[in-house]
Amino acid sequence: MRTAAALIVGEVIAVGIFLTPAGMAKQLGSPMWLLVVWLAMGAMALCGALCYGELAARFPEAGGGYVYLREAFGPALAFMYGWMAFLVMDPGLTAALAVGLATYAGYIIDLNPYGTKLLAIATILAIALINIRGVRLGAWFVRVLMFLKLGLLAFVILWGVGFQLGHWSNFTPFVARHPDSPPLLGALAGGLVGAFFSFAGWWDLGKLAGEVKDPARTLPKALTLGVLTVTVVYILTSLVFVYLVPLEQVTSGETFAAQAGEVLFGRAGGTVFSLIVVVAVLGSLAAVVMSAPRVYFAMARDGLFIPQVAAIHPRFETPAFAIALQATLASVLVLAGTFNDIISYFVFVVIVFVALTIVALFKLRRGTQPEAGYLTPGYPVTPIVFLVLVTLLLVLLAGNNRKQAFLGVGVVLLGLPFYYFVFSRKELSKKVDKGRASYDVD
Repeated sequence: MRTAAALIVGEVIAVGIFLTPAGMAKQLGSPMWLLVVWLAMGAMALCGALCYGELAARFPEAGGGYVYLREAFGPALAFMYGWMAFLVMDPGLTAALAVGLATYAGYIIDLNPYGTKLLAIATILAIALINIRGVRLGAWFVRVLMFLKLGLLAFVILWGVGFQLGHWSNFTPFVARHPDSPPLLGALAGGLVGAFFSFAGWWDLGKLAGEVKDPARTLPKALTLGVLTVTVVYILTSLVFVYLVPLEQVTSGETFAAQAGEVLFGRAGGTVFSLIVVVAVLGSLAAVVMSAPRVYFAMARDGLFIPQVAAIHPRFETPAFAIALQATLASVLVLAGTFNDIISYFVFVVIVFVALTIVALFKLRRGTQPEAGYLTPGYPVTPIVFLVLVTLLLVLLAGNNRKQAFLGVGVVLLGLPFYYFVFSRKELSKKVDKGRASYDVD
């Protein structure tokens, strides 16, 4: 369970916690509303994680959301999820994290734009090779980076508060918003979107269910523990940022982090904070590269993807071809765009598929499948709360950035012709081997 929970914490806590609190704090204009948004997003993620725990317990095999949608709604929707993961979500998230890491590293070693892209690609390929060499090596790497990341964040919190480097007066007024704050409804929209981006990825643990010991018992606990840990870390980190830098001085994410770093460490603060960001993003990148290819592996097993993707490396016993394919696509995206270009179009459609996966739980509960070893606490209230909050988030996203939202949907819809004219004519494999690899993650 330790490694499984570490995967969630390691993937989710990334560049978002260093960039989003600035925009959230400036828009919301009140420490109380900043706390409310983090708590709301944490509650949504926890409700979703509890539901995903039951889904993982029902279908403890590699693939995550792909498997749950396949069992609930059939291969067509499952293929669309896999298509979205293959071309949009996984390589996009991998590329965005790598570019973010290389950008902050470039601040330290003075890289030009071409050098930044080369470093991003080199990082992706290096982490892919680690995961190809073995799941135990990849899991150890993720776990070490997770503890290092949490240790650095804890150090920042304790250093700032313990030596009283900030001012508690920055939290006053606690409830009343600053006079120059934008309208509350729009501020909440921006805050929720930023918080969701910071929480993105908690659902990926299900992709590794086929490689976890006793997944019906381990995954629900790991999902819950991981989301709760992330929520606490985000709240504490954001409050320390406010403690160090008054809201009226906040301009952007980069300057917010630099200002906080300068308060903590003096003139070297920018370099020190850049190192912390590099470590945080490296851990997230390692977790994404480890979990993402398992979806294509599951699709290929069912005859819905390139057969070679389902192959296990004879020596390392990992889905090596799937890992290499995902790393290659991410590298291409690094060459093609910037950080914002890469992430701007896939958030909306990712949320749609996460919501559909939660809807699958209702259908599976009414079906003939045997009871899971773990049932969602508070069902049906828990998934309903999640879906209500997700619907609100989708409305806010579509209203604020309609072009990017529909662009992401359009890319996913391009997968329909491929399914109906290429893959739907192939007979689905009769749950070939169930894909349970011969290696475990404890």
